[in-house]
Amino acid sequence: MKTFKLILTFVMGVFMVYAGVNHFLKPAIYLPFISQNLPQMAIVYLSGVIEIVLGIGVFIPKSRAVSTKGIFILMLLFLPLHIRDVFADNPAVGSHQIALIRLPLQFVLILWTWFIQRKG
Repeated sequence: MKTFKLILTFVMGVFMVYAGVNHFLKPAIYLPFISQNLPQMAIVYLSGVIEIVLGIGVFIPKSRAVSTKGIFILMLLFLPLHIRDVFADNPAVGSHQIALIRLPLQFVLILWTWFIQRKG
């Protein structure tokens, strides 16, 4: 079970680094999730940096516990955005159908990160 958990942790780390880099390569896809009253680009870039740092952190044994907890918290923080998207007139993800698929996926990510951040 320890090996399985470590593999899931590393896969999540790669996913987080990829997602974080994507904030810099394709920032426009994240803008619809952020209120226009806020500094959108700064938030997109900051969240990208956070995702990259947390993703790299899971590969470093001394920072793994903090990084996996951070990813878990981040997944929880993203949940309201995806709930709001389901009910939006123009979902940020493109369509109501995609928003309805994306919301359960967020719960999978939350459970995944909850599992990898647990001790034992």
